[in-house]
Amino acid sequence: MYFELFLALRYLKAKQKQAFISIISVILVVGVMVGVMALIVVLSVMNGFRADLMSKIMNVNSHIQIKSYLGPFNNYNETLESVKKVEGVVAVTPSISDQVFVTVGANSPPAFFRGLDTKSAGSVMAIDYMIKDGGLSSLDELYDGVPGIIIGSELAKYYGVSLGDEIKVTAPQGKITPLGRVPNSKQFKVTGLFSSGMYEYDLGMVFVSLKEAQDLLGYDDNVSYLEVKVDDPDRSDIIGESITKLLGYQFYAQDWKASNKPLFSAIKIEKYTMFIILAMIILVGALNIISALVMVVIEKSREVAILRAMGATQKNIMHIFMLQGLFVGIAGTIGGLISGLGICWLIKKIPISLPSSVYYLDRLPVRVEGIDVLVITLSAVLIAFLATIYPSRHASRMNPVEALRYE
Repeated sequence: MYFELFLALRYLKAKQKQAFISIISVILVVGVMVGVMALIVVLSVMNGFRADLMSKIMNVNSHIQIKSYLGPFNNYNETLESVKKVEGVVAVTPSISDQVFVTVGANSPPAFFRGLDTKSAGSVMAIDYMIKDGGLSSLDELYDGVPGIIIGSELAKYYGVSLGDEIKVTAPQGKITPLGRVPNSKQFKVTGLFSSGMYEYDLGMVFVSLKEAQDLLGYDDNVSYLEVKVDDPDRSDIIGESITKLLGYQFYAQDWKASNKPLFSAIKIEKYTMFIILAMIILVGALNIISALVMVVIEKSREVAILRAMGATQKNIMHIFMLQGLFVGIAGTIGGLISGLGICWLIKKIPISLPSSVYYLDRLPVRVEGIDVLVITLSAVLIAFLATIYPSRHASRMNPVEALRYE
């Protein structure tokens, strides 16, 4: 095995008169390196966008929502205490949500109405982090008899609403009266503005206290669902199943992955697609390895014939050229890993600015995941190895008599 390794390394270097062979070896290494580097950088950036998007969604939504098949339910404090005992659950808060109309001047845009328990909502969602002006506790106070409301920064900007302004909120489903169910309206005073980084949320969502939401929507002492925070968001579906088993047939759990399935499925498909597209760069490098090894086999046919005449087996010859191609693949992969991880590190240390008004990001996000790096590394080495099989078999089957006939 030692002489096979020695010759494989020796064939990577050319004689002084054949420096072109050495240049080809460098080009092969660079080809594989560029493919690995591109894969690491692009997939890390996509992971960064996914993580940033997930964090923004989690700022406004919980990991799991516990709902009832019968709709809004009461006695939620008992259910809440039961859910808290489930392994993996960190915090639970009751919540109300429904569609309303927010009247601002002559405009009445639709909005997603959220009623929160101000004492426990902050432990489940990053509400306090999102609120740029005002505070969550302001929802519990009355201002000259008018309750407070927190609206999105885009809604405030679009309709020219400022802190201290009053807006009217109308619930179409309203309250039940002797004449039937009629729409219900109420004045609220803007006591805070929030910015989640998601345009849809910032334009079409408002927060009030749980009590005020129950009063406007005619919920009495009912809530829409319980919101749950877990210790591991990736296990939210498993923890949700445990909660469902505990609470029984009336309740079901919907985790963040199910709620945003189309969005994250699209991101996952896009990631796989980019992996396949960029892996083509490595495939191009592999094709170059095949062509280069074929050239080396032809150029070294005399040496191969002599080795065969001296007793080298077909397997020995095959190992020589397979090791040669494998060295190129490993060298390119290592170079790609170093350069790719280096670029990711530089992007973190020297942020690439993005127009926040367009992307809702002020910098290019990067997140390197070990499993991606491992898959890229193994794929590159495997592709390089497979590329060596044909020329190596061709070299091992060379007839030494034919090769030396005209020498």
